[in-house]
Amino acid sequence: MTAFFQFSDLTWPEVAALPRSLPLVLPLGDGYSLTELAHALGDPETAALLPALPYGWQGSCLPVAEPLLAGMLDNLLQSMRADGFEKVIALLPEGIDLGLHSDYLSLSQDIAPQTLNSFFLPTLDSARVILIPIGHTEQHGYHLPLSTDTLIIEAIGIKTAEFLPPGKAVCLPVLPYGVSTHRASFAGTFNAGGRAFEDFWLGVIDQLAAHGAQMIYLMSGHGGSCSYLTNVVKYAGENHPHIFCATSWLYLSGPEGVSALEKYRRSRQGGMGHACELETAILLALRPDLVHMDRVIDETDFVTTPSYYMDWVEGGALVANPPWADDTKTGAYGAGSLATLENGTIWLQAAVSEKAAHVYEIIEQYARRQARRKERGIQL
Repeated sequence: MTAFFQFSDLTWPEVAALPRSLPLVLPLGDGYSLTELAHALGDPETAALLPALPYGWQGSCLPVAEPLLAGMLDNLLQSMRADGFEKVIALLPEGIDLGLHSDYLSLSQDIAPQTLNSFFLPTLDSARVILIPIGHTEQHGYHLPLSTDTLIIEAIGIKTAEFLPPGKAVCLPVLPYGVSTHRASFAGTFNAGGRAFEDFWLGVIDQLAAHGAQMIYLMSGHGGSCSYLTNVVKYAGENHPHIFCATSWLYLSGPEGVSALEKYRRSRQGGMGHACELETAILLALRPDLVHMDRVIDETDFVTTPSYYMDWVEGGALVANPPWADDTKTGAYGAGSLATLENGTIWLQAAVSEKAAHVYEIIEQYARRQARRKERGIQL
């Protein structure tokens, strides 16, 4: 019987050691029979399940135009083919044909499909902010799993919605993929492709706006996606001037968040970047079973100049994208060995407080702009 395991629980050296004949399966949604999937794959001894996409196809809770989903999905599958894996397959619900340029299987699902109208429409009104956590599946050094960014931003999104009074926000399921332009440096890193990623999210916003959403907050757990989400916000404002759509740099990046980092951090500048003190600490608070502190290697030898350096809130006037291999041998930027569960708990709550404050600002921005338009007789 085929043994399935979660690919994103691994570290990148573990991915690098996998046989390239191992089947990798990226599902659209869940509810598939693993027995049927195993048979469709030819009953291999083992197979890996990649993080599932939670929506995007017709019949899901939030469909977009099929070419938008297909473009991003093709890029994700190609990421693992570029790592040498021979059987990288999309798993689609029965009856869905995306016209993929990649291998795919179609199987029935044991759960009833949800539609946007039945699932989200009752919560989409002008009083609620739609929180959209966007993670990633990529290498995080020797000691953290590929799912680090997804686990952290998913928790922040859910906890923010729970922290706020009822009716202020609703959190969508986390999307576990983003953009990594350094994909080739370390095994197991996906890349949705910048333009395909932007197009997909513009399609999501089109759908949300068409069904009544007025305030949308794109919350990224992965730094490589942030500039693309900024572009999405700009296009969304042009396409839907009646809504207020916003994003931000990761989390703990505003004055109070940075203050919380500085108050408790044990590392110096350069100790918080990637697979670092901060991410390791938060994951110790969320999923200690996936953290391998015995494998931590600190790397803080970033090529630093006054206008370009690495830390959690990237500093300096210069924006650049040199190869990661220039600055890290293990995939880590920072001092993960200094992380503690206690600080992770503090920083997680600080991140939730920061995001909750952003929600209140988004609500205020929307309300005041609506009032000003009414006062000036502007109809959008």
